[in-house]
Amino acid sequence: MNRDKNEFAPMPPMGWNSYDYYDTTVKEAQVRANGEYMAAQLKEYGWQYIVVDIQWYAHHAGSRREQFQYIPFGELEMDEYGRLLPDPERFPSSVNGAGFAPLAEYIHSLGLKFGIHIMRGIPRIAAHSRLPIKGTNVTADEIADPSSICGWNPDMYGVRNSPEGQMYYDSLIELYAQWGVDFIKCDDICNTNLYRENQYSASHEVEMLSSAIQKCGREIVLSLSPGPALIEQAWHYETYANMWRITDDFWDKWELLKEMFHRCQLWQRHVSKGCYPDCDMLPIGTLGKGFGCERSTNFTKEEQRTMMTLWCLFGSPLMLGGELTKLDEWTLSLLTNRQVLRMLTPDCRPTQLSLDEKKAIWKAEQIVEEGQIKKSMKYAALFNLDDRTAKVSGSYRDFGMQEGEKLTELWTGEEIMVQGDVLEVLLPAHGCTVYGTI
Repeated sequence: MNRDKNEFAPMPPMGWNSYDYYDTTVKEAQVRANGEYMAAQLKEYGWQYIVVDIQWYAHHAGSRREQFQYIPFGELEMDEYGRLLPDPERFPSSVNGAGFAPLAEYIHSLGLKFGIHIMRGIPRIAAHSRLPIKGTNVTADEIADPSSICGWNPDMYGVRNSPEGQMYYDSLIELYAQWGVDFIKCDDICNTNLYRENQYSASHEVEMLSSAIQKCGREIVLSLSPGPALIEQAWHYETYANMWRITDDFWDKWELLKEMFHRCQLWQRHVSKGCYPDCDMLPIGTLGKGFGCERSTNFTKEEQRTMMTLWCLFGSPLMLGGELTKLDEWTLSLLTNRQVLRMLTPDCRPTQLSLDEKKAIWKAEQIVEEGQIKKSMKYAALFNLDDRTAKVSGSYRDFGMQEGEKLTELWTGEEIMVQGDVLEVLLPAHGCTVYGTI
């Protein structure tokens, strides 16, 4: 059956990823607890993915965090074909070859979807041990490319662009599909930044992953990391992936959030059904336990609203990075605002009208069907990028809004009428407002 990858993610994926809180240390019980919270508190608003991030296959991960984020050439769990398996000490339901199937089944029982992080390539230890590639007469050392490595993680070699290399990826995705995986975040592939002369040196591995997913019989969303993605390769990301990171790791620093307005401007015309430039995770709530410094987000409430507004207006996937079971009521309300989340659709076409050091102004238009009637909804978003309270204004004409139309502020519910030529608001430092003709 020919399956269109664009149908795998008709909306930007919304979920939780273990990295920002747990780093490499997440355990099965913690994944289950976050899934239970999402099912109870967030699922009805569109949140549905639970993603286990990096090194779920590594023994003793995080035990030497003061020295290494990733222990050099540490012990990895894998099968006889060089395919990584969950560490049974951290994921006890994976024993006896079960892999992530029992955990995925539990997440599915909650009405959610299950995802995992992988590094591109094949484990180095599989190549050194000359393990066989399933379905072939070759061994791992013959498909591994020792000249293609990750600059920050020691686990893998790249895979050569060969029929046998494709068969390795086919066998890998076949296994993950058997487990019930719905989402794969592949790292060191969107921008292979170790190789400055060719920062998309693993493009063939993107194609091999995509091909393997098409063959596996399961709809699996493919997410590429890290960024920044290369705008000149937009066509390739759009052809073979569902998501691609437009930034390096995004953390709770205002300068990174301010820079995101430039990145979104660059990529604003590349959002479409099943294809999403990715602004990275939302570092809100409680973060950093696995990094040895559990803390609350450094973003102010105003900055968190600005981030959520930009991500939704732009059409970025939404992946929460904080521990869900520690969310407070205010943060929960931030994530469950139906009017703001309503902008998060590829049918909502955004345009950044202006951007400078002190402000950003966006508009968007969305065609919605209510019964037999098609309705045009318009949005106007004003952002104060200054470090102090300031007035920000935009032209109603530029927003496509007409005299007498009623507008609703999506965060507060305040209603105003379009009067005159200019929408002007007084905004706190790093704050925003977004009005819609809802």
